Amino acid sequence: MKKNLGKLFKNLCCSVCKHEFDEDSITIKRDEGGLLVTNLKCNNCGKNYGIAFLGFSDIEVKDSSELALEVQEGPAPISYDDVIDAHRFIKNLDENWQNYIKKEV
Repeated sequence: MKKNLGKLFKNLCCSVCKHEFDEDSITIKRDEGGLLVTNLKCNNCGKNYGIAFLGFSDIEVKDSSELALEVQEGPAPISYDDVIDAHRFIKNLDENWQNYIKKEV
């Protein structure tokens, strides 16, 4: 699983030192059957990119190049208030945290 996650980040690098990410940059914190809680950290300079919740389906990808993420222009950077709100939300999750994830119809 970790090797497949490394493929997701194969075209991306650390914004601080430009070191490329690989499967050793990812730590799986929790595996909830199709939902992974992961941490991304640069192994070269130590920059921690935080926690990510990744959902996976049973769809098999045959060409690993389809997995790679691409850098795109996106919304404005998150603010300090966004970080504090996210921290409070995650801190207050209980054993029913999966109820916050939208179910596919």
